[in-house]
Amino acid sequence: MQNALDKVTATPAALQLLGEIVADHGPVLFHQSGGCCDGSSPMCFPAGEFPLGDHDVQLGQIGGMPFYISGSQFDLWKHTDLVIDVVKGRGGMFSLDNGRERRFLTRSILCATGPVA
Repeated sequence: MQNALDKVTATPAALQLLGEIVADHGPVLFHQSGGCCDGSSPMCFPAGEFPLGDHDVQLGQIGGMPFYISGSQFDLWKHTDLVIDVVKGRGGMFSLDNGRERRFLTRSILCATGPVA
């Protein structure tokens, strides 16, 4: 498993929703979805209940909870920082934000890869 810490942050709204989820379920972890439909939705699972792969990359932590992305997706997004936010709606079917009428959403910020001219 690779490590690319400090590539993810969270808005105050995301930290508030995360706090509610942790109060209900205990420690959690995030995994950024790579599917075509849920590509902007990070999935939130109880810690220890999501099988991480050897190629998953930890981007950092939000609210003290680890945040991972698949290695292949990290290769595509390695010059991007992620900001986890909250919008109205339902979370992914197996994600702990489901049923709360709010869901996590990933926004991205492109990072400079070299000197800017």
